[in-house]
Amino acid sequence: MTASIQPSPASGADPTDALSAVPAAGARRAMPVVGHLRFYYGPMDCGKSTLALQVDHNHARQGRRGLLLVHLDRSGLPQISSRIGITRQAVEVHAGVDLHALVRAQWAVGARVDYLIVDEAQFLTPAQVDQLAELADDSQVDVYCFGIATDFRSTLFPGSRRLFELADELQPVQVDVLCWCGLPARFNARVQHGAVTRAGDTVLVADTEPAGVHTDSERAGESDSTTVRYQVLCRRHFRLGDLGGSPGVQGQLSFA
Repeated sequence: MTASIQPSPASGADPTDALSAVPAAGARRAMPVVGHLRFYYGPMDCGKSTLALQVDHNHARQGRRGLLLVHLDRSGLPQISSRIGITRQAVEVHAGVDLHALVRAQWAVGARVDYLIVDEAQFLTPAQVDQLAELADDSQVDVYCFGIATDFRSTLFPGSRRLFELADELQPVQVDVLCWCGLPARFNARVQHGAVTRAGDTVLVADTEPAGVHTDSERAGESDSTTVRYQVLCRRHFRLGDLGGSPGVQGQLSFA
């Protein structure tokens, strides 16, 4: 009679380990610690900047050190400003800023950077989004981006498109923004001379007062004052260019 031989635990790995949800100790050590790149997106007035400041507050109260970045805040100042009146100073990052070098410069003077808060992230260049991904992967920096997905033509901003391609997490901001008809709104219509316009520069820099505006292809002070504002609409009324005819929304969603 031939006795069956049972494998000793020391003779090799148990083949059922492949089905285990918990990796072995050696496998855990082989897994690098990385940061995360998150993109929170939504239409105007859904509370993105408020959420950005709340995330910063939550991390800071736990002793983490962060850096706040912004480009073209509605206030025209280097700060993150919420429509409900909360503001925090931030670093203005235009298209030529290397975000990786910016963080390295902080490290060079002994400052910790555990996380980044990036507001108006739709205005980032694709290359800057790549730099944020590198900071998350290679330097364990947690990156939180907040921005609008599509422009006034319902086309993805280049920065938003790259974030959709690279981010670890994509989170729509869960605050209802309503069209004048009462349906959920997610389209940011540009209103000029009282009508929806679908042509012009993707990035439009308006005065904080609703009376004047100039685009990135015009010099301020040399163009005629033109009333320009933004209004959120549902898909149907965005397609039709129907603003609802209510004067009550005039200026409510002015964008600077």
